[in-house]
Amino acid sequence: MQSRKRNIISQFAGMVLSAVLATVALSSCERIFEDLDPCPHGVSLRFVYDYNMEFANAFPRQVDCLTLYIYDDKDNYVDTRIVTGTELQDEDYRMTLDLEKGNYHFVAYGGLACDKSSFSLLQAPAAGGKWTDLRTAMDADCLTVPERRNLHDMFWGQLTLATADLYSEGTVKMMKNTNSIRIVLQHVDGTPVKADDFDFEIIDDNTFFNYDNDLLPNGDVTYIPWAKGQAQTGVSIVGPDQVVPQPVEVAYAELCTSRLMTKNSPRLLVKRHEDGGTVIDFPLNNYLLLMRSDRYSKMGDQEYLDRESRWTLYFFLQAGIWLQTRIVVNDWVVRINDIEM
Repeated sequence: MQSRKRNIISQFAGMVLSAVLATVALSSCERIFEDLDPCPHGVSLRFVYDYNMEFANAFPRQVDCLTLYIYDDKDNYVDTRIVTGTELQDEDYRMTLDLEKGNYHFVAYGGLACDKSSFSLLQAPAAGGKWTDLRTAMDADCLTVPERRNLHDMFWGQLTLATADLYSEGTVKMMKNTNSIRIVLQHVDGTPVKADDFDFEIIDDNTFFNYDNDLLPNGDVTYIPWAKGQAQTGVSIVGPDQVVPQPVEVAYAELCTSRLMTKNSPRLLVKRHEDGGTVIDFPLNNYLLLMRSDRYSKMGDQEYLDRESRWTLYFFLQAGIWLQTRIVVNDWVVRINDIEM
């Protein structure tokens, strides 16, 4: 019996000793085995985009190219890494960087290095450059060339992290800077609405980004649709004496914009194509914020605008004028007369 106890104690002591030696070897392998190469030293970075309304990582599905700028603890430029391959689609993807010992600041952009990129860095970092020198802007032809109006998504994130032997692990949290806004026009009585009868615009000053992803003043620009057309929806039309189910033809337009910020005042306009008369003109942010569910009542306005990136707004026409009582935003009914214009 005593022999069995001694064997158990001996085995346990051996396991403890092995664990201690392994820990020492991992934390300082070059000091234990001086004839071996030094431990790999640097960082291992994971990139995550869960700053969305699903609170789930969509980085592998939405980010198709990645640019990382590396700065030291004095914010001096060190190096750049660019990844454009399919490895970004792997949930387990990590970027491993061999770096000298120290603290580093990492700035990541998704979408800049892609062939169809809609945003560009104003000046590539170089020796002596600072993190605070970074500026990005939307390409001018995205406002004029039809096929460029459908903006390629752009993402941004940053992280400060110290290096370590066998790589210090860190996560770069990304946020999305582009929005898709779909406008739908419908007659209450079921009369078809033609998209070509209307011109759609969003006016904002949001094409120029500072080093910290804040918007800098750059002048108002006008976004126009990258897609317009007709669609049918089956609804019940209420008549004087009956309810008649029938297909209804609606008009739609889809626009893309850069980041929406509460400090700006973007406006959505719909005009008659024939004479330029304005039929809809309202502050866009005010209405988009109205679709936030009460379950997110503690979420700040700017956080909500940043997390949500796909929007649909419905407008209804009756007796020749657009209703001034309601629109529908992402399935939420909004009563316009409660909103300040």
